[in-house]
Amino acid sequence: MTHSSTHSSDRLRSRPNLRGRGVLVAWLFIAPALLFYSAFVLIPIGMTAYYSLLRWNGIGVAQFRGLTNYLTVLTEPDLLATIGNAFQLVLYFSVLPVGIGLGVAQIIRKHLGGAFGTTARTVLFIPQVIPLVAAGIAWSWMLASNGVVNQLLQAIGLGAWGRGWLGDFDFALPAVGIIGAWVLLGLCTMLLVTGIAKIDPTLYEAAKLDGASSWDEFFHVTLPGLRQEIGVCITVTVIAALASFDIV
Repeated sequence: MTHSSTHSSDRLRSRPNLRGRGVLVAWLFIAPALLFYSAFVLIPIGMTAYYSLLRWNGIGVAQFRGLTNYLTVLTEPDLLATIGNAFQLVLYFSVLPVGIGLGVAQIIRKHLGGAFGTTARTVLFIPQVIPLVAAGIAWSWMLASNGVVNQLLQAIGLGAWGRGWLGDFDFALPAVGIIGAWVLLGLCTMLLVTGIAKIDPTLYEAAKLDGASSWDEFFHVTLPGLRQEIGVCITVTVIAALASFDIV
């Protein structure tokens, strides 16, 4: 009995040592990634937060200003206009691709099966694989004063609507937003089509048996089943809108 209790106590004492050794091994595996993440993400974020409290041109002596820079951002009309432009781009880059993508995905599900559906998805996804700089250059040619867009308007009798779209103060931002929506439409459509394919077909059959219309199917079956995919689409498109330097 004494021998057995001695072994039990030895095992109990060894467990904390094993647990501690396992934690140490886990930290050794994590350390390289944590080191790089700290060096290239956490430290730059901290330095950015610190620099935001200074008045500094990057060369001379820095002056501590506290939260004055943030108050300037929230009260300076030009800076507020810039923030407003960024939010407008978010609407163009997110609302249009997701909204149109939902409609296109529903059409593909109901009317374009087999080879036609594959062809439609391929054509829609092509803008996503084109370098954004190249897409921006191509669209700048099409939206020029003598570009394809104005020529088409002229051909259908709407030449009075033609303009240098990217040089017009009222239409430059919407023009860039439409380009971004065109680029992201394929990605959103692919994600949504994939999400629809995962919805249980019996739900649509049950909705039809209950006399549901196409709109009822869309709002009560398709949309609830695409919550995760829509969330991914919105996240990706918002990030693209806030990082749209190349297209601009």
